[in-house]
Amino acid sequence: MGKTALLVIDVQNAMFDEGDPVYEGERLLTNIKQLIAKARKDNVPVVYIQHSDEGLEKGSEAWKIHADIAPAMMDTIVHKTKPDSFYQTTLEDELKRHGVEHLVLAGMQTDLCVDTTCRRAVSLGYRVTLARDAHSTWNNSALTAQQIIDHHNDVLRWFAAIRRTEEINFHEEAGV
Repeated sequence: MGKTALLVIDVQNAMFDEGDPVYEGERLLTNIKQLIAKARKDNVPVVYIQHSDEGLEKGSEAWKIHADIAPAMMDTIVHKTKPDSFYQTTLEDELKRHGVEHLVLAGMQTDLCVDTTCRRAVSLGYRVTLARDAHSTWNNSALTAQQIIDHHNDVLRWFAAIRRTEEINFHEEAGV
């Protein structure tokens, strides 16, 4: 039975800008901190995905991973420039190096990077669990952030197990 890893996608300072903060950002950070603590307690690899592009300049304060969930020395950071965390990154090599076959996903943005990474992971043969209350986004012209989150939790159930943070047990997830 393969190992599980926690992927924390794009939880960077820019997403918490006071002018346009991510929906329920404090709850998001709290839930992700719980997942990270559980993963570390169970010796599960924690992999941070860090996006950079024109709006998120590599090395800038906005680009940095949020201090509330800062990586530890043993964690892995993978840099990306597209919504797909696997596309032209070291992610798959890192997962193979750890013998990972199952991923627990959390982070942002629900309708872009979380969705794309979830679907790609399944296409690559990984089993996936999405932490239903540990991903977020912003309102768009048609839907509220909560509607987007609810919609993706419903749609992505065809690809992933959908669990609340409190329900995720990394030992049990390995057997999903």
